[in-house]
This record gives sequence, C-alpha cells and structure tokens, in this order.
Amino acid sequence: MAKSGGESERLRVPQPLIKRRIASGRGAMEQPNVTHDGEARLTPRFWLAVVLTGVAAGLFGDLLMWVLAVFERLGFNYHSGSFQNAVAAVSGLRRISSLLAAGVIGALSWYLIRRYLKNEKAEIDEAVWNGSGELSPRRSFLTSVVSEVVIGLGASVGREAAPKLMGGASGSVISRWFHLTPAQKRLLVACGGGAGLAAVYNVPLGGALFTAEVLYGSFALPVVFPALATSLVATVVAWIYLPSGATYADIPNYRFSASLMVWSLLAGVVIGLLAVFYVRLIGWVSHHRAKGANIFWAMPLAFLVVGVLGLWYPQLFGNGKDMAHEAFLGVGSIGLLFALFALKPLVTALTLGSGAAGGVFTPFLSTGALLGGFLGAAWIHLWPGTPVGAFALVGAAAMIGATMQAPLAGLVLVVELTHGGLAIMIPMMAATVIATFLVRQIDGYSIYSARLPHRDASLES
Repeated sequence: MAKSGGESERLRVPQPLIKRRIASGRGAMEQPNVTHDGEARLTPRFWLAVVLTGVAAGLFGDLLMWVLAVFERLGFNYHSGSFQNAVAAVSGLRRISSLLAAGVIGALSWYLIRRYLKNEKAEIDEAVWNGSGELSPRRSFLTSVVSEVVIGLGASVGREAAPKLMGGASGSVISRWFHLTPAQKRLLVACGGGAGLAAVYNVPLGGALFTAEVLYGSFALPVVFPALATSLVATVVAWIYLPSGATYADIPNYRFSASLMVWSLLAGVVIGLLAVFYVRLIGWVSHHRAKGANIFWAMPLAFLVVGVLGLWYPQLFGNGKDMAHEAFLGVGSIGLLFALFALKPLVTALTLGSGAAGGVFTPFLSTGALLGGFLGAAWIHLWPGTPVGAFALVGAAAMIGATMQAPLAGLVLVVELTHGGLAIMIPMMAATVIATFLVRQIDGYSIYSARLPHRDASLES
C-alpha cells in the first residue's frame, strides 16, 4: 500500500511489525523523526553496545570520583560536607603546598603522556565532530586520572571532563569489539560522553540532552533514544558508589515574581555579553597553553598563583561546586559574590593555560550562579521581595546554556542538579534564550568548540 506521495511504508528503518496502516491511511513516516535510523542503524548489536557503554561509563565515573575523593582527603583532610570549608580549615601553607604538589604532578604526568602517547587520540569533541569516533583508551585513562588527582589537590577546573572522556573512550573500544560502522561508533562515543557526565552528577536526562544537543547535534529519535538509554544505565550503575540525590541539595522552592521576570530580561543581555568574553578567553588560553617542557614551570607557577589567591578566597579551590551551592541558597555578601564571580573564570583560564586538562562545565555554572546572585543582590535594592538564590539559579542556567550553546541542556541540567527551579522556569528560559541568542549572533563559539586544537596539532589534546 503506497501513500499519496508514492512512498512505501516498508521503506521505514526499522520496518514495523504491523504493516497495515491506521484507518485514515496516513503513514507513520510523515512524522520526520520516525522515518529511518539515519546513518547509524540501531541494530540489536548496537543496542547491546549501548548497554555495555552505559555500564562502563558508570563504573569509570565511580572510579574517577573515588580518585578525586582520595586526593581531596590527602590535600585538605576532606571527608564530607563542604569542600571549601575543608580548604578554609587547613593552614595557608598547606593550601599552597597542595596546589604546588598538584602543579608538579600534573606537569610531569601530562608532559610524559603528551610526549610518548602523542599519536593517540584523547579529545572526545574532536573525535565526534570531525573524526571517526576513535579514542585511545590508554591515553584517555591516564589523562582522566591525572585530571582528577590535580582537581582533588585544588586545581580550579571541572571534574566532569574525565568521566565524559572515559565514557566516550568506552564507546570507542566497544565499537571495535562489536565491529560497528563508523556512524554507529560516532553515535556510541557521543552517548558514552553524555553518560559519563550523567553518572557523576546524577543527571540522566541532562546527560542525554548533552549528548544530543552538544556532542551529536541532533534531537532525532534515533539519537535521543540511545542517548537516554546510555545515560540511564550509567547513572544507575554509578549509584554503586555515588549518591542518588541532588548534587546541590536543599535548594528552596523559589517562586515566580514580576521582579525576577523583569530582571531576567535584563540579566540575559549582561550574561550573554560576558559569555562571549568567557568563551573567547577559554579559546585563547587553550590555543596558547604551555606545551612541551614549558609546562614544567608554567603549571607550578599558575597553581601557586591560585594558591596565594586561595589564602583569601578558599572557595577558588576545586571546581566551584560549593560556591555555586551557597549562591543557590542565597548565602554570601554582595562583595563576596562579586569577588568570586570575577576571579573564578580567571583562575580557571589560568589553570587551563598552564597546560592542565579538565572540565569547564562546573566552573562556568558557578560563575553564572555568582553573577546572578551579585546582580540580584543589587536589584533587590530597587525592587525588593525576591530571594537572592532565585537570581543565582537563573544566572547559572543562562550562563551555562549560553556558553555551551545548548540552552535546553543547560536548563535541564540546572533543574536536575538542584531538584528545583520549576516554579521559576519562565524567567530561567527568558534569560537563557536571550543570552544564548547573543552568543550565537555575536560569535557562535562555545566553551567546547573554542577549545578544539589547531588542526595541525590535533594530536596534542
């Protein structure tokens, strides 16, 4: 039975078990996302690879977060609660010596990795966007472990890059085992990357959207379906070691207000303009980062600078999770919010410029929360009544959505990370749309595309 356009229902991939059309005679293929699987066929072998990749991403997430916890204890005697409070509780000498140790360990390790494994690929964004999805498990694993070690000792970068990379590397290895096609491999590597992020932050939906919107660039059903499955499996497996609650716990259920709505329209413009600067900053330091033997002096020196700043602002140590948490709770003076908002992206850029490998998701989420809190604390003098924490939630969503150039993933990630924000979703959406639009129109790069290496140096990841 052919439909009016002459296209047979049997052209659909996979073919339906029920070949007979519904009473109207219209075809299922008229809905754009159900016509076919696209380049990557969702075969039974592929689905088995999806499950195994999810399991691997969850287990690697547990392992890497365990490494992080071990070095947080070694560096700052941190066991639970607020990491920044643990940093503040130790002496200034210990703060600086921990970061100096991180700089020395990182410099030596990454120098050896990049020298002796220079022909092996360990950049997931490059592998998915411009390559075949091929990633080296050896170089990816070593890079990831070193990243978590230096973050545990206080380096100002995000912890999510390592599990994201290992999720992708797992997909790459499993693709070879199952002899998947290049298109299937690229999709599986992207799913593994999003699943790694989902596992360590307990954000299965956000991880799947990160896969679709950031890594793969498509919301078609054949992409979203395996992305959801991989993030689901990885998140559940990660519960073996990691908690199943919200990353940012006990956030109040902030309510919508006219004041917050008007502020969000104005703040979206400010955040968008600053996001352009931040993305360009990350791109510049990524391109000009210390290479070769220069890493031996650049990284310890950069980490020493961060350590000295940490004598006054211990919140700068680590990925910035606790400073964002306090902003979401409305804790902190307007002066402290401004100082941390100004310093966090700069010390993160300094750390990356020294040659360190790490994530930028949490540092820029924190920057957005601090900026939102600062601007909100000033705004309530003009229009009182809205808690500062509500402004911080809006700022975090707008900043991360704009800098990732992924507004939907940004919004969902903030909601999943905090288990809150639904009542103020309209202001969050407004600020995120405006900020993302400005970044796209003015420049168009994201914190991920800006970090791509020069094509002649693509092996230097």
